[in-house]
Amino acid sequence: MTFRWTLRAQMLGWVTLCVGTMALIFAGLIWREQRSFLAMREGGDALVLDVVRDGLQQRGSALANQLANAVANPLYFLDLERIGEYARNTNQQADVEYVLVADAQGRIVHDGSRDIARFGESLPELVPVDGAPAEALRGGIEARWADGLLHLSAPVRLGEQRVGWVRLGLSMDEGARAAQVWSRTVETRLAETRAAHVRWLLGGLALIAGFGLVGVYSLRRNVLKPIRSLAEAALAVEGGRYAEARNLTARDDEIGDLTKVFSRMAESVVRHERDIRRIAYTDPLTGLGNRLALSESLESRLLTLQASSGELALMFIDLDDIKRVNDTLGHHVGDELLVDVAARIRSACAEEGIDGAELARFGGDEFVVLFPEADVRQRAESLAGRILAAISAPLTLQDRDLVVSGSIGITVFPDDAASAAQMVKNADMAMYQAKAAGKGCFRFYSLALDEEVERRVRLEHDLRGAWERGEMSLAFQPIFDLTDGRAVGAEALLRWTHPELGLVPPSIFIGIAEDSGQVEVIGHRVLEEAMRAAVRWPVPNGTRAPFVAINVSPRQLSLGNLPEAVEGALQRTGLDPNRLHLELTETAILRDEAQATAAFTRLRALGVGVWLDDFGTGFSGLSHLRRVPVDGVKIDRSFITDLLRDPNDLALTTGVIAMAHSLGVTVVAEGIENEGQHDLLRERGCPLGQGFYLGRPLPAEDVGRLFG
Repeated sequence: MTFRWTLRAQMLGWVTLCVGTMALIFAGLIWREQRSFLAMREGGDALVLDVVRDGLQQRGSALANQLANAVANPLYFLDLERIGEYARNTNQQADVEYVLVADAQGRIVHDGSRDIARFGESLPELVPVDGAPAEALRGGIEARWADGLLHLSAPVRLGEQRVGWVRLGLSMDEGARAAQVWSRTVETRLAETRAAHVRWLLGGLALIAGFGLVGVYSLRRNVLKPIRSLAEAALAVEGGRYAEARNLTARDDEIGDLTKVFSRMAESVVRHERDIRRIAYTDPLTGLGNRLALSESLESRLLTLQASSGELALMFIDLDDIKRVNDTLGHHVGDELLVDVAARIRSACAEEGIDGAELARFGGDEFVVLFPEADVRQRAESLAGRILAAISAPLTLQDRDLVVSGSIGITVFPDDAASAAQMVKNADMAMYQAKAAGKGCFRFYSLALDEEVERRVRLEHDLRGAWERGEMSLAFQPIFDLTDGRAVGAEALLRWTHPELGLVPPSIFIGIAEDSGQVEVIGHRVLEEAMRAAVRWPVPNGTRAPFVAINVSPRQLSLGNLPEAVEGALQRTGLDPNRLHLELTETAILRDEAQATAAFTRLRALGVGVWLDDFGTGFSGLSHLRRVPVDGVKIDRSFITDLLRDPNDLALTTGVIAMAHSLGVTVVAEGIENEGQHDLLRERGCPLGQGFYLGRPLPAEDVGRLFG
């Protein structure tokens, strides 16, 4: 039988081919849709998780920053009750798993629990996930994912000093569950659509071509295009372009429901970011902008003014003696004072009529006013006077009338600086210049301030290692018995001969050593070297061995190890403790009288004498003789200078000598410059004295000849 390629066969073949081709095409479309669905589901899951993750990081960063700001003062004063209140309030936030507050050494001071179970423990080390490094967020906050939690560590700062850490652990379980619900919803809707298409194919292959085209078009228009729009909107949200998510077309179907849910989620992210930004840029106590807000505003204003050649003034306002209010009345009264001062500064700006003035709390008791003006220096001077008058007006708090003052530093752009950081630095220097001028006043920045700071920085740098380089030496000013003129001891004086600047006055480099923390090392070196020199001094027969007097700085006393350091130096040098006298000022005692009393008692138990230097210049010098165990007092040279001309100085000096005698305390007169002062002091019964009239400072070998 011969096969014939009939029209029927051809038709059947074409139909079969068409049906098969359409079936294959439809099958291919189903396969491709399945792959697209899986890809969209995986991408959508990852995208939603990323959005949730970023949202959690932003919220956690704000919480960590807010907690760090809140606990700064309580942590500095170790106020565990206030720290616990802030920690527990934070721990009650949604998704917060734990809260830890640690000191600057990383020791936990509070864990949010009532009994502080983890007090004193070290902050635990976090093991990174798959070796992933920690993320650095804004404000110095470190974020790390470990053990299924987001761990956020933020430094706690008080001004420029870091006083501790806060760490939060946040869980994203709720966000992960929301992502899973979203994924299942999308999967269900797409699966239903795909099953409907398959049923139409099985119901009639004759209509597959037409319905296939319609189905493909419908799928592309009603499913793929909206999902593509959702994906693009999700990418826009990830990039911070929230307006694109609001422009999605909402339809009355499943995809429309998904679009509405996504739009609501985007709106929620916008609200959270707005709230976080408000928290991050607002001072919680006064409601003013904080340092971060000021920094961004200052940068923006400078960019604008650089294009328009305008002027801008930055006023740095610091309250004087606010610590006294906190220490005497409590920090809650200090906070009320800060709120009232902020309101007064705002009112002063309004009364001055300065448009565009911006007020911020820079930190602690520091405020900043930023404003552009045509004649900015004149307006700044007028505003500064008005602000100082407003601050100094009496304020009634807790049934008390408080009077505080402020010091203001002013810098002007573009005359003084070209950058935001330089403007803040210049205003800060000018403010400290105002404090040095007596407080309660204002100063404009000048180039001389920069030169003074540079000179101080250079001296601080050169002071390190100066002793090792042989630039420092000791001189000894002899102390004489005024009754017979015999030298009985000497005071050790530190000298610094700079290779370029020559002899640097102690009044300059001692203060630099105090501020930079070098005074402890230098003080121990002076202590031991002076003792070694005194050991070599001769001891005449029948007379008491000469003593050496050494000045001790307030910082050395505040460290708490002065008795141990003195005892160690005595053992190493072999000096008899009875030949050592330590001199401390009343200022050092006033810082912590209890600590000073304890240290003096231990030193006297070793046999070391303790003298009160610059006596009479403190707040209550005479009262210290009753409470603090001392062996001698040195009458300050300011009283001796006018002894012959001022009856009041003579009366005070005579009274101190008489009282010291009655208490069995030795008296030394400093700064004896002429014969009249010497004779008058000897007449009034002052046993010991020193000064240029009696003897100038000498090297150790030369002063030793006075005792031979």
